[in-house]
Amino acid sequence: MTFSDAERDAMRRALALAATPRIPRGPNPRVGCVLLDAAGRTIAEGFHRGAGTAHAEVDALARAGEAARGSTAVVTLEPCNHTGRTGPCALALVGAGVRRVVLAQQDPNPLAAGGAATLRAAGVEVESGLLEDDARALNRAWAFAVEHDRPLVTWKFAASLDGRSAAADGTSRWISSTAARLDTHRLRAECDTMLVGTGTVAIDDPLLTVRDEHGTPLAHQPLRAVMGERDLDPGRRVLGPDAETVHLRTRDPHAALAELHRRERRHVFLEGGPTLAAAFLRAGLVDEIVAYVAPLLLGAGRAAVGDLGIPTIAAALRPLVTDVTVLPGVDGEQPNIRLTLVPAQEA
Repeated sequence: MTFSDAERDAMRRALALAATPRIPRGPNPRVGCVLLDAAGRTIAEGFHRGAGTAHAEVDALARAGEAARGSTAVVTLEPCNHTGRTGPCALALVGAGVRRVVLAQQDPNPLAAGGAATLRAAGVEVESGLLEDDARALNRAWAFAVEHDRPLVTWKFAASLDGRSAAADGTSRWISSTAARLDTHRLRAECDTMLVGTGTVAIDDPLLTVRDEHGTPLAHQPLRAVMGERDLDPGRRVLGPDAETVHLRTRDPHAALAELHRRERRHVFLEGGPTLAAAFLRAGLVDEIVAYVAPLLLGAGRAAVGDLGIPTIAAALRPLVTDVTVLPGVDGEQPNIRLTLVPAQEA
């Protein structure tokens, strides 16, 4: 495969367009497209802005008009080949007279894949694999959900040095630092669902919204999901108008994720207490762990995770560390450490 410098630069730009901030998370991948003329100059750009809106290729073609004829389309994901909320992008590119398509990642979704074959059958030159790893990283949760028929699950918790998530009297505000809490909101914004148990709602009364560094809620909020069989007090903040909330009346993690997948949710941010965390871990349904460790010693209190049924050190779960970041203290606070880990079998 041979790619020009202009195509490489265009793919970097397409990836940046696809990652445009504040695009609502949803069932669709994030995609960017750049159209180049025969000299490698940019004709038009486009990106997908969420479910029901124009796909990146169609967005770019609309901006280019007749100038698209004979162009090269540089796109981060294989153009779709099916009709859903919008028409197939592969046929749109053919109809616009695009000469060449350079794509980063093949579409893993069997319902939408096949665009490259359609383009080639129509006489369009197609090359794939340019900056593929970057494209996969951009849509890791979406691709995981498509390939595994369930959402990607990130379990986040904050704990003291001795693994406590709350003191003996039940207080937990604040174990983590201001910087850690701001970082949590950044990670929340990358997901489309936040999941807690009914126990957390009853005890902590969380709001479960995503806010910026000034405390202002973002315009597009993830779904708030509460899992458990007990009824919810209608006065709990999670049932307020700040974001959509769903009550999943089950204790089975598999059933909860199946329902969220049916609702086209791709990335679950698990923020429940130790019992819910243990249930997901024992079911093998935690795909990523984000742990904020604060320089505190409590000696007693609620553990960060409940019983995992591990009788001996030899049977311990040993996730692999993929990142260690020190979050500086703010206004005299001590630094916290953020650890990111993945299950050993998926490293």
